Amino acid sequence: MVSKMIDLKSLYGITTADVRRNPAPAELVEHAVRFDGGVIVEDGAVVSDSGEKTGRSPTDKRVVTNPESESNIWWRKDSQRINLESYRLNRQRAIDYMNTCPRIYVIDGFIGWDAEYRQKVRIVCTRPYHALFMYVMLVRPTEEELTTFGEPDWVVFNGGCFKSDPQVEDVSSQTCVSLNLEQGESVILGTEYAGEMKKGLFTAMMYISVLQKIMCMHCSANEGAAGDVSLFFGLSGTGKTTLSADPQRRLIGDDEHCWTPNGIFNLEGGNYAKLINLSASSEPLIYAACRRIYSVMENVKYCERTRMVDFDDDSVTENTRGAYMIDYIPGAKIPCVGSHPQNVVMLTCDAYGVLPPVAKLTPEQAMYHFISGYTAKVAGTEVGVKEPQATFSPCFGGPFLVWHPPVYAEQLAEKMKEHGSQAWLVNTGWSGGGYGVGERMSLSHTRGIIDAIHDGSLAKAPTEKDPIFGLDVPTECDHAPNEILIPRGTWDDPAAYDAAAGKLAAQFAENFQKYADKAGAEIAAAGPSPS
Repeated sequence: MVSKMIDLKSLYGITTADVRRNPAPAELVEHAVRFDGGVIVEDGAVVSDSGEKTGRSPTDKRVVTNPESESNIWWRKDSQRINLESYRLNRQRAIDYMNTCPRIYVIDGFIGWDAEYRQKVRIVCTRPYHALFMYVMLVRPTEEELTTFGEPDWVVFNGGCFKSDPQVEDVSSQTCVSLNLEQGESVILGTEYAGEMKKGLFTAMMYISVLQKIMCMHCSANEGAAGDVSLFFGLSGTGKTTLSADPQRRLIGDDEHCWTPNGIFNLEGGNYAKLINLSASSEPLIYAACRRIYSVMENVKYCERTRMVDFDDDSVTENTRGAYMIDYIPGAKIPCVGSHPQNVVMLTCDAYGVLPPVAKLTPEQAMYHFISGYTAKVAGTEVGVKEPQATFSPCFGGPFLVWHPPVYAEQLAEKMKEHGSQAWLVNTGWSGGGYGVGERMSLSHTRGIIDAIHDGSLAKAPTEKDPIFGLDVPTECDHAPNEILIPRGTWDDPAAYDAAAGKLAAQFAENFQKYADKAGAEIAAAGPSPS
């Protein structure tokens, strides 16, 4: 790649002699193997080890307090304060560490495919695997754009191989990921998990976008042959990535998007998929993409002799991950932009088995369920979990929110009203009983429901009001069995269904109390009625 030289010493105080700025990805692969413990596996992908941390450290995230932004920020456990002086100490600590390293990697790229709203980003890191990861995940500039890149809007200093100092004020452990919203910087210490870079930038965009009067969203998106766009919101395990990777539609993106007056655009140039239990039969597109050259797989196990990855092996972590370029997905839409969404699908995996497979949401219900961000942990996945546990992550992306959740919900409602979008709640969880009694919703049935949303037939179907959740539930679907649509009718014991539904409705109501004062009575009233 062609890029002008930059003086890291005058810009950031980095004096390392060997600086690799925007090297070819082939060079990053070479360095990952030579200097970083990386291994090339079957079909050409690089397998790397993220060290002690195999996932994000949300309680170690800090945001610099500043009079310009302090009153805007939703302060909480996974978005805590750090004073400016402590941030500066962290920044200097990362740079001091970089100055001891034999080489530094600098990757320039964009967050966002829409040139009107995208942000210029610079990654400064010490591990070639981190540089390759961000080369894949950022929107990659052309050679001409690199020559005229100029000063970035945001700089990430990844000194994650070096631990933070818990004796520094507002730093509570040897891991600290701190964001300076006003200065456009973030500093990573004490974690080598590559996802911290990606999600730190997304968090920054969740703040910047509101100031730009556009909506930043934790969702996937795809487009039909007629140009119709659908958004898919959902927490891990609900099927967001799987359902958006539809062979009949073009993928716009699998994780992060913005909704602007122009339509939507993907923030990223790559996808970052969970790999545990991945197979060619279950998810062929992702399976093929993550194995290709320049793709990066984290913390997976492989056969030393054949170099074949064992995607079922969770001995390092269940959170095995793969990063691959979005154009590795056949039929992906490049550039990754689309029109205003016609359908907004909110996915949940209800392990209680009481929510319907699909429900049509009013605007108020859409705001309520968006703020709630419900799914359920399955019993048996964690020590001591004896039954399903409700999990609520506001706006389906709680750890990445900066403003209070109703701010994003109001944005969603305004966008949907302006462009006539229809919201749906789709349950990919259990039917006929909760976990251990009923069965997981068939993927083919869920895909049939999504097909009926896309072809418009479900919007015209007759509905029945759910007495507990207040949802309009279709009673007919052209592409799925009608008998699965009303959940109470799938249970052998209707009284047991009523008890389980009432319990979940009460959990919804209890969770929503945290947002009720800012959300307003009309939205609160759109939730379920426990009694």
